[in-house]
Amino acid sequence: MMYEEIRPMVQALWEVWLFVLFVGIVAWALWPSRQKEMNEHANIPLRDEENGHVG
Repeated sequence: MMYEEIRPMVQALWEVWLFVLFVGIVAWALWPSRQKEMNEHANIPLRDEENGHVG
């Protein structure tokens, strides 16, 4: 097989892989059991630097 023959197949597989990876990362981030951890991360910029509390 020459490069020109396999390029479309590899390109299609690469696109599918990136889509699956994207969906997996979004599902991981939005999974209900991770909500508390994500909310804590979202509040990092609002923390008081002296005592570490949100305020």
